[in-house]
Amino acid sequence: MSRLGIELLALLQDRQSPFECENMHATHHGSALVLFSGGQDSTTCLYWAKERFKRVEAIGFNYGQKHVVELDQAATIARDADVPFHVSDIRGTLRGSALTEHEKDVSAAHEKDGSLPASFVPGRNALFLTLAAGHAYTRDISDLVGGMCQTDYSGYPDCRRAFVDAICVSLSLAMEIDFRIHTPLMYLTKAETWKLATELGIVDIIREQTHSDYNGDRSTLHEWGYGNLDNPASILRKKGYDEAKANGWIK
Repeated sequence: MSRLGIELLALLQDRQSPFECENMHATHHGSALVLFSGGQDSTTCLYWAKERFKRVEAIGFNYGQKHVVELDQAATIARDADVPFHVSDIRGTLRGSALTEHEKDVSAAHEKDGSLPASFVPGRNALFLTLAAGHAYTRDISDLVGGMCQTDYSGYPDCRRAFVDAICVSLSLAMEIDFRIHTPLMYLTKAETWKLATELGIVDIIREQTHSDYNGDRSTLHEWGYGNLDNPASILRKKGYDEAKANGWIK
């Protein structure tokens, strides 16, 4: 983490702030906007939100991703869940990733930072959360829900809770509204995310309808879902499923 990042984190931890960026155990009665891709994590978050908020809406982003088929799945899942779903077309805005430059190998190291995978999209979550907050503002929504996770993840710096807290404060200041950003998967392993799906009663939806595979493959339905084990997203998904099954969390 950079020196500036360390200083900001210390400020966030020490501040006396009116902003409550997340309260995972609170009972909510208003509305929430879910950042929704149609993948395993965001679908789990969608149903998590439906159990806690009276009104749930979802927003997705077409950023030119290699696996844009995920948005087709998102539309189907949102329709079946009776959740209004808006897709924002931001193609050409994000670059520098194997997900946006399709000729690159998604399993390689990132060309700018070898400690990160090639699938890292610089600025993606910062942009997504900013656009989501702007959309939420027009819908009288102050609760955002995202599938960021810093446990079983690929090392993306914009999936850390420190980043989420920092941008929550910034967005709240920018719009004069007390945003809350809920990240129900933040400290869960992928196996525990499968367990949560069981608790929410959506394992079949996760298995059959969601999409994680970076190469967009939906040719074969496996026990853990669609995809091939030639990219990190499918490998992590299968690994989590196998662990959850071994623990008895999935029958």
